Amino acid sequence: MTSFLNLVQQRRSRYALSDKSPLTDEQLKNLLEETVKQAPSAFNSQSARVLLLLSKKHTQFWQLVRGELQKVVPAEKFAPTEEKIKSFAAAYGTILFFEAWPTVQKLQETFPAYKDNFPVWAYQANGMLEFMIWTALAEEGIGASLQHYNPLIDKAVEETFNVPADWKLVAQMPFGAPTAPAGEKDFLPLDERVRVLK
Repeated sequence: MTSFLNLVQQRRSRYALSDKSPLTDEQLKNLLEETVKQAPSAFNSQSARVLLLLSKKHTQFWQLVRGELQKVVPAEKFAPTEEKIKSFAAAYGTILFFEAWPTVQKLQETFPAYKDNFPVWAYQANGMLEFMIWTALAEEGIGASLQHYNPLIDKAVEETFNVPADWKLVAQMPFGAPTAPAGEKDFLPLDERVRVLK
């Protein structure tokens, strides 16, 4: 098996994370920059944006998420939600993934025949970037998971972290040193998922 596929196997959802990282903050920044640079995108649009939240900003983000969820989750059902949020806040940092929507809109105007496809392609490209960063973190011994509290938190994130209003929040990735192994993963029969035609 290739080293790439070995890394793909290492990339798992890790929920038990500590506030430690084997990489320095500068190394994390460099990892994100190189991954963002190399990630593929439709028409080389490079519309993905990331925000790396560390230290107080990481903590502030999960306090923000807790506050927004508390507005919509009934009080009697909030305890499990709060525990989940605490587990993410216990991590070392969080990566926020965005799409710069003016880039998508410009492509729609320039290539109207593909207008309906560009939002889809943008989200596909963002998913590839998320996977690339997640796998790169796994290679360094850093665990992560992918969360989606958007669009509930979008406005608060924009105002709190001075994010441009035309960046669309796509996903959130808390990360840190794993404190427990990944859970078991079940797989559907591959003959239901892969077909070969000759």
